[in-house]
Amino acid sequence: MPTAFTWLTPSHGIMVALLLTFATAHSGLAALRPWAEVRIGARLYRVLFALVSLPLATVLIIYFINHRYDGLHLWQLQGIPGIRPLVWGLSAVSFLFLYPATFNLLEIAAIQKPQVHLYETGIIRITRHPQMVGQVIWCFAHSLWLGTTFMLVTSAGLILHHLFGVWHGDRRLLARYGDAFVKVRERTSIVPFLAIFQGRQTLIWQEFLRPAYLGVLLFVLGLWWAHPLLIRTTGSVAW
Repeated sequence: MPTAFTWLTPSHGIMVALLLTFATAHSGLAALRPWAEVRIGARLYRVLFALVSLPLATVLIIYFINHRYDGLHLWQLQGIPGIRPLVWGLSAVSFLFLYPATFNLLEIAAIQKPQVHLYETGIIRITRHPQMVGQVIWCFAHSLWLGTTFMLVTSAGLILHHLFGVWHGDRRLLARYGDAFVKVRERTSIVPFLAIFQGRQTLIWQEFLRPAYLGVLLFVLGLWWAHPLLIRTTGSVAW
């Protein structure tokens, strides 16, 4: 390999492969949900979905943390005053978008029967695809902090997967709900706040006064406290 590309470590390609594996499994199983729930039931499907997705996500997280500084270092902003609180603040906001499903913890754990919901309240008024928006914010914050080519490759893969999820999710909701989803789609937007600015949607702040949002904030605080431990723990894994 030419000297100019010595920064292109094998970890870049491995991360791409891990992201493709996770995206294929996650989106593929989501597409199979209607078929699988009829045959094995909603609860067993959710358990199988978790048994596939969670280990793959864990491998991704460990590998990302262990190789986050790989490759070419394009910028270094970590010493600039205000960057650390900015990154943590953006990360906290990203989790508020990433985990709207915390509204249904019992369904996630398959204690209650998991269902597909057609929401048009709370954060869905801001964007119909909060997980995509949250992922973009998270990737921007961590790219700002790390500044490496490995981080940019990781961000590109995560964002592309979530952009695919926008199309895939709308397609599945349309197939399930038909005209009801079309009406929700007309009153909401993918771009944050666009439907509100255009007068198609109204933001109701009272809808955000829910324990789930407090739970996410507490999770972010816990993650901030445990972050050094997480870094040390993953560092003990020889990947």
